[in-house]
Amino acid sequence: MPSFSAIIFDMDGVIVDSEPLHERAFREVFTEIGYAATHGVDFPAYFGKSDVVLWRDFIAQHRPPHTLDELLGRKERHFDRFIRAEEPIFAGLPELLAKAAARFPLGLASGSRHATINSVLQLRGLRKFFRAIVSSEDVPRGKPAPDVFLRTAALLAVEPARCVVIEDSAAGVEAAEAAGMTTIAITNSLPAERLAHAHHVVSTYAEIERLLLPDATQRHP
Repeated sequence: MPSFSAIIFDMDGVIVDSEPLHERAFREVFTEIGYAATHGVDFPAYFGKSDVVLWRDFIAQHRPPHTLDELLGRKERHFDRFIRAEEPIFAGLPELLAKAAARFPLGLASGSRHATINSVLQLRGLRKFFRAIVSSEDVPRGKPAPDVFLRTAALLAVEPARCVVIEDSAAGVEAAEAAGMTTIAITNSLPAERLAHAHHVVSTYAEIERLLLPDATQRHP
Protein backbone atom coordinates (compact mmCIF):
# COMPACT_ATOMS: atom_id res chain seq x y z
CA MET A 1 0.00 0.00 0.00
CA PRO A 2 1.26 3.51 -0.78
CA SER A 3 1.34 6.04 2.04
CA PHE A 4 -2.09 7.54 2.70
CA SER A 5 -3.80 9.99 5.06
CA ALA A 6 -7.54 9.21 4.82
CA ILE A 7 -9.91 6.36 4.02
CA ILE A 8 -13.13 6.79 2.05
CA PHE A 9 -15.82 4.11 2.18
CA ASP A 10 -18.58 3.48 -0.29
CA MET A 11 -21.82 2.55 1.47
CA ASP A 12 -24.05 0.15 -0.46
CA GLY A 13 -22.29 -3.18 -0.75
CA VAL A 14 -19.46 -2.08 1.57
CA ILE A 15 -21.05 -0.85 4.80
CA VAL A 16 -24.29 -2.80 4.38
CA ASP A 17 -25.42 -5.70 2.23
CA SER A 18 -28.04 -3.45 0.71
CA GLU A 19 -28.04 -4.19 -3.01
CA PRO A 20 -30.71 -6.93 -2.56
CA LEU A 21 -32.79 -4.50 -0.48
CA HIS A 22 -32.50 -1.77 -3.11
CA GLU A 23 -33.72 -4.24 -5.73
CA ARG A 24 -36.64 -5.31 -3.53
CA ALA A 25 -37.58 -1.68 -2.94
CA PHE A 26 -37.52 -0.90 -6.65
CA ARG A 27 -39.60 -4.01 -7.39
CA GLU A 28 -42.17 -2.95 -4.78
CA VAL A 29 -42.60 0.36 -6.60
CA PHE A 30 -42.74 -1.32 -10.00
CA THR A 31 -45.55 -3.54 -8.69
CA GLU A 32 -47.42 -0.56 -7.21
CA ILE A 33 -47.35 1.37 -10.49
CA GLY A 34 -48.11 -1.57 -12.78
CA TYR A 35 -44.68 -2.53 -14.15
CA ALA A 36 -43.94 -5.65 -12.09
CA ALA A 37 -43.29 -7.81 -15.18
CA THR A 38 -42.36 -5.14 -17.71
CA HIS A 39 -39.91 -2.79 -15.98
CA GLY A 40 -36.97 -4.14 -18.00
CA VAL A 41 -34.34 -3.10 -15.43
CA ASP A 42 -31.05 -5.05 -15.26
CA PHE A 43 -30.25 -4.32 -11.61
CA PRO A 44 -26.56 -5.37 -11.59
CA ALA A 45 -25.92 -2.82 -14.33
CA TYR A 46 -26.80 -0.10 -11.81
CA PHE A 47 -24.52 -1.26 -8.96
CA GLY A 48 -22.61 1.80 -7.75
CA LYS A 49 -24.91 4.22 -9.55
CA SER A 50 -27.57 6.46 -8.07
CA ASP A 51 -31.31 5.87 -7.87
CA VAL A 52 -31.74 8.95 -10.04
CA VAL A 53 -29.88 7.26 -12.92
CA LEU A 54 -32.09 4.16 -12.75
CA TRP A 55 -35.32 6.12 -12.48
CA ARG A 56 -34.40 8.45 -15.32
CA ASP A 57 -33.69 5.47 -17.55
CA PHE A 58 -37.00 3.88 -16.50
CA ILE A 59 -38.91 7.10 -17.19
CA ALA A 60 -37.25 7.49 -20.59
CA GLN A 61 -38.29 3.95 -21.54
CA HIS A 62 -41.81 3.80 -20.11
CA ARG A 63 -43.05 7.40 -19.73
CA PRO A 64 -45.06 6.71 -16.55
CA PRO A 65 -47.41 9.38 -15.17
CA HIS A 66 -45.33 9.63 -11.98
CA THR A 67 -42.69 12.30 -11.41
CA LEU A 68 -39.06 11.52 -10.69
CA ASP A 69 -39.42 12.88 -7.15
CA GLU A 70 -42.46 10.70 -6.50
CA LEU A 71 -40.67 7.56 -7.67
CA LEU A 72 -37.56 8.41 -5.64
CA GLY A 73 -39.66 8.95 -2.51
CA ARG A 74 -41.62 5.73 -2.90
CA LYS A 75 -38.49 3.66 -3.32
CA GLU A 76 -36.71 5.32 -0.39
CA ARG A 77 -39.65 4.63 1.95
CA HIS A 78 -39.60 0.93 1.07
CA PHE A 79 -35.84 0.78 1.47
CA ASP A 80 -35.99 2.46 4.88
CA ARG A 81 -38.52 -0.12 6.05
CA PHE A 82 -36.35 -3.01 4.85
CA ILE A 83 -33.08 -1.66 6.28
CA ARG A 84 -34.63 -1.04 9.72
CA ALA A 85 -36.07 -4.54 9.83
CA GLU A 86 -32.98 -6.42 8.65
CA GLU A 87 -29.95 -4.28 9.64
CA PRO A 88 -27.72 -6.06 7.09
CA ILE A 89 -24.36 -4.65 8.22
CA PHE A 90 -21.51 -6.82 6.99
CA ALA A 91 -19.84 -8.91 9.70
CA GLY A 92 -16.54 -7.36 10.70
CA LEU A 93 -17.34 -3.94 9.23
CA PRO A 94 -18.11 -2.05 12.49
CA GLU A 95 -14.90 -3.36 14.05
CA LEU A 96 -12.89 -2.28 11.01
CA LEU A 97 -14.44 1.20 11.13
CA ALA A 98 -13.62 1.57 14.82
CA LYS A 99 -9.97 0.58 14.32
CA ALA A 100 -9.54 2.70 11.19
CA ALA A 101 -11.25 5.78 12.68
CA ALA A 102 -8.84 5.68 15.60
CA ARG A 103 -5.94 6.27 13.22
CA PHE A 104 -7.30 8.05 10.12
CA PRO A 105 -10.08 10.45 9.16
CA LEU A 106 -12.86 8.49 7.45
CA GLY A 107 -15.24 9.67 4.76
CA LEU A 108 -18.36 8.16 3.23
CA ALA A 109 -18.93 8.69 -0.50
CA SER A 110 -22.20 7.16 -1.66
CA GLY A 111 -24.23 7.04 -4.82
CA SER A 112 -27.32 6.97 -2.63
CA ARG A 113 -29.32 10.01 -1.59
CA HIS A 114 -29.13 11.42 1.93
CA ALA A 115 -32.44 9.82 2.96
CA THR A 116 -30.97 6.38 2.25
CA ILE A 117 -27.61 7.24 3.82
CA ASN A 118 -29.40 8.37 6.99
CA SER A 119 -31.34 5.10 7.15
CA VAL A 120 -28.08 3.13 7.07
CA LEU A 121 -25.93 5.28 9.35
CA GLN A 122 -28.50 5.23 12.16
CA LEU A 123 -27.80 1.50 12.51
CA ARG A 124 -25.48 0.65 15.42
CA GLY A 125 -24.20 4.22 15.68
CA LEU A 126 -22.22 4.06 12.42
CA ARG A 127 -22.43 7.81 11.74
CA LYS A 128 -19.93 8.64 14.49
CA PHE A 129 -17.08 7.07 12.54
CA PHE A 130 -17.29 9.46 9.57
CA ARG A 131 -15.93 12.99 9.48
CA ALA A 132 -17.35 13.67 6.01
CA ILE A 133 -20.48 12.25 4.34
CA VAL A 134 -21.16 12.95 0.67
CA SER A 135 -24.15 11.85 -1.40
CA SER A 136 -24.70 11.84 -5.14
CA GLU A 137 -27.10 14.70 -4.38
CA ASP A 138 -24.14 16.88 -3.39
CA VAL A 139 -22.23 16.74 -6.68
CA PRO A 140 -22.98 17.41 -10.36
CA ARG A 141 -22.22 13.87 -11.55
CA GLY A 142 -22.54 10.46 -9.95
CA LYS A 143 -20.21 7.49 -10.24
CA PRO A 144 -18.35 6.54 -12.47
CA ALA A 145 -17.48 10.27 -12.51
CA PRO A 146 -15.02 11.12 -9.69
CA ASP A 147 -17.05 14.01 -8.23
CA VAL A 148 -18.31 12.32 -5.06
CA PHE A 149 -14.80 11.18 -4.10
CA LEU A 150 -13.19 14.52 -4.85
CA ARG A 151 -15.82 16.29 -2.74
CA THR A 152 -15.22 13.89 0.16
CA ALA A 153 -11.45 14.43 0.00
CA ALA A 154 -11.99 18.20 0.01
CA LEU A 155 -14.19 17.97 3.12
CA LEU A 156 -11.55 15.84 4.82
CA ALA A 157 -8.88 18.38 3.76
CA VAL A 158 -6.77 15.58 2.26
CA GLU A 159 -5.26 15.50 -1.22
CA PRO A 160 -6.96 12.89 -3.43
CA ALA A 161 -3.70 11.06 -4.00
CA ARG A 162 -3.47 10.54 -0.23
CA CYS A 163 -6.87 8.79 -0.04
CA VAL A 164 -7.70 5.09 -0.11
CA VAL A 165 -11.18 4.09 -1.27
CA ILE A 166 -13.07 0.92 -0.32
CA GLU A 167 -15.53 -0.04 -3.08
CA ASP A 168 -17.57 -2.99 -4.27
CA SER A 169 -18.70 -1.90 -7.74
CA ALA A 170 -16.96 -1.44 -11.06
CA ALA A 171 -18.45 2.06 -11.41
CA GLY A 172 -17.15 2.99 -7.96
CA VAL A 173 -13.65 1.71 -8.65
CA GLU A 174 -13.61 3.65 -11.92
CA ALA A 175 -14.73 6.81 -10.11
CA ALA A 176 -12.11 6.49 -7.38
CA GLU A 177 -9.33 5.87 -9.85
CA ALA A 178 -10.47 8.85 -11.93
CA ALA A 179 -10.09 10.88 -8.73
CA GLY A 180 -6.49 9.70 -8.45
CA MET A 181 -7.07 7.56 -5.36
CA THR A 182 -5.85 4.09 -4.38
CA THR A 183 -8.67 1.55 -4.59
CA ILE A 184 -9.44 -1.59 -2.61
CA ALA A 185 -12.34 -3.56 -4.08
CA ILE A 186 -14.20 -6.15 -2.02
CA THR A 187 -16.12 -8.92 -3.77
CA ASN A 188 -19.39 -8.44 -1.90
CA SER A 189 -21.42 -7.63 -5.01
CA LEU A 190 -19.32 -8.62 -8.02
CA PRO A 191 -16.78 -11.38 -8.78
CA ALA A 192 -13.09 -10.53 -8.65
CA GLU A 193 -12.70 -10.46 -12.42
CA ARG A 194 -15.22 -7.60 -12.66
CA LEU A 195 -13.10 -5.59 -10.20
CA ALA A 196 -9.66 -6.48 -11.52
CA HIS A 197 -8.76 -2.87 -12.39
CA ALA A 198 -8.71 -1.96 -8.67
CA HIS A 199 -5.29 -1.70 -7.04
CA HIS A 200 -6.24 -4.48 -4.61
CA VAL A 201 -9.11 -6.98 -4.77
CA VAL A 202 -10.13 -8.75 -1.54
CA SER A 203 -12.94 -10.96 -0.30
CA THR A 204 -12.91 -10.22 3.45
CA TYR A 205 -12.70 -7.28 5.84
CA ALA A 206 -9.75 -8.97 7.55
CA GLU A 207 -7.82 -8.55 4.29
CA ILE A 208 -8.75 -4.87 4.20
CA GLU A 209 -7.53 -4.49 7.78
CA ARG A 210 -4.21 -6.11 6.90
CA LEU A 211 -3.77 -3.67 4.02
CA LEU A 212 -4.79 -0.55 5.92
CA LEU A 213 -3.57 -1.34 9.44
CA PRO A 214 -0.66 -3.78 9.07
CA ASP A 215 0.86 -2.84 12.43
CA ALA A 216 -2.38 -3.68 14.24
CA THR A 217 -2.77 -7.05 12.53
CA GLN A 218 0.83 -7.95 13.28
CA ARG A 219 0.22 -7.27 16.96
CA HIS A 220 -3.02 -9.27 16.90
CA PRO A 221 -2.63 -12.17 14.45
